[in-house]
Amino acid sequence: MRRIFILSLLALAYLSLGAQGAYKQRYGVAFYNLENLFDTLHDAGKNDLEYLPDSPRRWTSYRYEAKLKNLARVMGEIGREELPQGPAVIGVAEAENARVLTDLVAQPELRKYRFIHYEGPDKRGIDCALLYNRHLFKPRRSQLVLSQPYEGDTVHLTRGFLIVRGKMGGDKVCFIVNHWPSRGAQSPVRVHAARQVRHLTDSLMQRHKGLKIIVMGDLNDDPMDESLAMLGGRKYRNEVASGDFYNPWWEMLQDRGIGTLLYRGKWNLFDQILINEPLLQAQKGLRYDTCEVFRRPWLFEQEGRYKGSPHRTYSGNKWLNGYSDHLPTLVYLVK
Repeated sequence: MRRIFILSLLALAYLSLGAQGAYKQRYGVAFYNLENLFDTLHDAGKNDLEYLPDSPRRWTSYRYEAKLKNLARVMGEIGREELPQGPAVIGVAEAENARVLTDLVAQPELRKYRFIHYEGPDKRGIDCALLYNRHLFKPRRSQLVLSQPYEGDTVHLTRGFLIVRGKMGGDKVCFIVNHWPSRGAQSPVRVHAARQVRHLTDSLMQRHKGLKIIVMGDLNDDPMDESLAMLGGRKYRNEVASGDFYNPWWEMLQDRGIGTLLYRGKWNLFDQILINEPLLQAQKGLRYDTCEVFRRPWLFEQEGRYKGSPHRTYSGNKWLNGYSDHLPTLVYLVK
């Protein structure tokens, strides 16, 4: 009897450890606006003249290499306390072309990553891309869906929606990487971008039942703005219905005062990662766990006029040798 009792305890302990081990299979999904990652060469047909060696900014090979090293440091440290291998995927905005992405993933901190990128129609030449660790995420299909102009406005165009489908943790997952029009455009332009993304996600979920979708990007709006409502972003988990998205950054900004960029003394949180209902409510496989804005002291200006704001690359034409004017965001998924 005593032997049976001991064996039962051992079995329970084994099952408990097994459950905990399964729970601790964590995956990270990050987003980072690279703030004008340009090379030093002119791309025909693109307005990239301010990032050339003979421009007022004197964008030399030395400064370009410094920018690559700085970005690699940030991206190599995102989530490392929880994720020894780093994020499984990192969506990025403001990459000029495949050359700069090739140079970026050649940095020692990022050599485990490959990237998916399509040359888009942006007049300055900046695009979105998805970096991925091939041991953690297996891409299957990808495409760039070009945006439609709002009421014929070809000045404030969205930079295309990068859609990547694949498998992570044994689940089918879809990422949509965005960079919506800047605040130079009025709100309806970004609402129009959100409406197009909602059509895409509705179509994907209709064709692939239970597909786990993550929409990420520099949306140039805060979580409580009209464009995010159009996308179906919800502040609280219990508000998320089929077709909607959980937006944890709403609480992050509104209730905790944490943002990703500082403008005129006010924090905004444009860099968002939204989770659809199957990923939020999943009873098996991957599900959403928590999120964070990646904040470290060295990412901020330590003195002077811009003290407390993200340490960027330039102030006007003055080279600051910083990282980006945005902070990265990260969500943790658990299986």
